[in-house]
Amino acid sequence: MELMVQLRILLDIVIAMALGSIIGLEREQREKPAGFRTNMLIAGASALFLVLGRSIVRYVGSDTTAEALGVDPTRILHAIIVGVSFVGAGTIIKSREDETIHYLTTAATILMSSAAGICVALRFYYLAAGVTLLTLLINALIKKIYG
Repeated sequence: MELMVQLRILLDIVIAMALGSIIGLEREQREKPAGFRTNMLIAGASALFLVLGRSIVRYVGSDTTAEALGVDPTRILHAIIVGVSFVGAGTIIKSREDETIHYLTTAATILMSSAAGICVALRFYYLAAGVTLLTLLINALIKKIYG
């Protein structure tokens, strides 16, 4: 892969990480278990995995047919979603005293950071920015309305 292509991919990952950091900053300010760095890394990793998946298909595909590879672009998305959901599940805690579940919103926020990263990898920049903004609005404003 030529240098300019790799630098373009790196720029997309930086954009994804920047959007993830914005989402994570809100979580960090609320002292939730998955904050700034976690959301940043998840958004960047999601973008990177999607780009790498596309690149591998192109690289290997030059020697093999798509049918032989079993190429299905949604498999990459499935793998990212499962992996990120596993990380999110690690943030969820059930209280021993009562039936209260804690940090479910944080787990969902991690998933949205991943989605923003995927949008960037697909070069849906406006959608990525919109998802980031909506996530912030949901986490900040609805918390104020419903306490």
